[in-house]
Amino acid sequence: MGECRYRRVMLKLSGEAMQGEGAYGIDAPTVSYVAEQVATLARMGIEVGIVIGGGNIWRGEQASRNGMDRATADYMGMLATVLNALALQSALERDDVQTRVQTAINMAEVAEPYIRRRAMRHLEKGRVVIFAAGTGNPFFTTDTAAALRSLEICADVLLMAKNRVDGVYDRDPRRFPDARRFERLDHREALQRGLEIMDTTALALCMDNGLPIIVFDLLNPTNLARIVCGEQVGTLIAPSGGER
Repeated sequence: MGECRYRRVMLKLSGEAMQGEGAYGIDAPTVSYVAEQVATLARMGIEVGIVIGGGNIWRGEQASRNGMDRATADYMGMLATVLNALALQSALERDDVQTRVQTAINMAEVAEPYIRRRAMRHLEKGRVVIFAAGTGNPFFTTDTAAALRSLEICADVLLMAKNRVDGVYDRDPRRFPDARRFERLDHREALQRGLEIMDTTALALCMDNGLPIIVFDLLNPTNLARIVCGEQVGTLIAPSGGER
């Protein structure tokens, strides 16, 4: 642990991170790949919390645009995140990593309710904690849940995992080959530029509380370990003059 820069991290995974090359759903090899990376951190002694999205199964915002009541659509999206959380828990436990799923919506038969002190105790005991069902409220994204839970559990950093994007760019690198990648930004600049890092509510919450964010490519299997060891990977969003 003396060589690690971060003691406790929050990893934000999109639902798309679970679907692999498929158009939707949960891809077992992809989930195993993610679990292996998280297991590496756990074996290094890093305390790991995870917030996971549900876009590979259900997109509440899209359903709302198609006429569904927004609150109902968002609650359905929260349930999708629980499916992803249980799949990831199973993969982690196959790698002998003790894991707990906590949900913001009570469903005692499959997961614990979210209780902050219990979550922190699990982390102290070396268990990975997966936070599912977002914040438990409609109209809030899982990005906001990741920022909120990071602050509640006193995480040192919020790690935003992306697929095939190795940081934050001034414009879409898939469409513009000359797009410039930032190595570092402060939160306010990211907000002012309107960069697509996370939703503005989540980014503002991180800014107000000085929580650093690292945006990185999940598909590089060494990135997570390199980040916690202090290497420059992806883009760091942090207050000017320091990380906290």
